[in-house]
Amino acid sequence: MIHSSAEGAVVTIELDRADKRNALDEAMVEGLSSSFAEAVDAGARVIVLTGRGSVFCAGADLSGPVYDPKFLDTLVSTLQQIETTPVPVIAALNGSALGAGLQLAMAADLRVMSPHALAGIPAAKIGVAVDEWTIRRLVSLVGAGQARGMLIGCDPLTADRAHALGFANRIGDLTDAQHWAATIAELAPLTLQHYKLVLNGDGARDEPAADRLAAMMRAWESDDLAEGREARAQKRTPKFVGR
Repeated sequence: MIHSSAEGAVVTIELDRADKRNALDEAMVEGLSSSFAEAVDAGARVIVLTGRGSVFCAGADLSGPVYDPKFLDTLVSTLQQIETTPVPVIAALNGSALGAGLQLAMAADLRVMSPHALAGIPAAKIGVAVDEWTIRRLVSLVGAGQARGMLIGCDPLTADRAHALGFANRIGDLTDAQHWAATIAELAPLTLQHYKLVLNGDGARDEPAADRLAAMMRAWESDDLAEGREARAQKRTPKFVGR
């Protein structure tokens, strides 16, 4: 489900579960973690993360794993691992990045989006809630107004808009991302490590206040979450009541 290939000092890691729109399950998240560790151990100077098929990543697999606390802990740990990888990480969004897929893109240092790609966090449509890191990093990357629309309004972010806001550093495909990675791989590694530390020190990893953490957990433990899960199984619109 995860494929890695190297070209010089650039390692490309690909999500390969195209029949499920590259939705993340336990095996994929564990494979991602192993692949990033192996790339660093092998001496990669830049890592490119992308998806096979027409979608970058449709998020966590809603058939079950997204509701499993163990899976969520593993996902959060892997996102932090990607964020703290000591070499630059470029997310090449070959298609839509939704939910956990957008989290993967935000854990990267740079983003190259194909012209037709979309980014979004439709968590409010199914009754789950994203963590504070996701919210704060989204604000850091797209601005508070756009982040509010994406979170509260579930508005998707187009590639053109993403580029205008600076979320997407470039518009292009995987080849464009790999070519850019090759040029970055020739730069001074210690300088880039310093930049990563400073740029990621945006407060997104600060400990959340107790009331905000409790609010997130209320969503995860609510009847609304159960309703969202049941509605999806029954292929109907959920009826949320706020409890």
